[in-house]
Amino acid sequence: MADARTGKRFPVELPIRISVADSAEEQVGMTANVSAAGAYIRTEGAKPKAGPDARVWRPGSTVEFDMTLPAEVIGAEKDVHIHCRGRVLRVEKLAEG
Repeated sequence: MADARTGKRFPVELPIRISVADSAEEQVGMTANVSAAGAYIRTEGAKPKAGPDARVWRPGSTVEFDMTLPAEVIGAEKDVHIHCRGRVLRVEKLAEG
């Protein structure tokens, strides 16, 4: 399978706050890598919940998150705060530990 990614990915772990469309609940997570076109995010929030208000992250879900790129990482004078809006492309279950 060909890699459809565009742009270079940078292995940067940054704390983020994530919200999913149609939900008032926020989750915390951590980026594993970022690029101009996307981010790989690790979070406990992908676990399905039971009940009528269950929120399951699945491909196509709309997400928003904020992150701060540290000045020393991007070579700038000040940290850069970014608000991101996108969609989930895939959800992977990570191995325990």
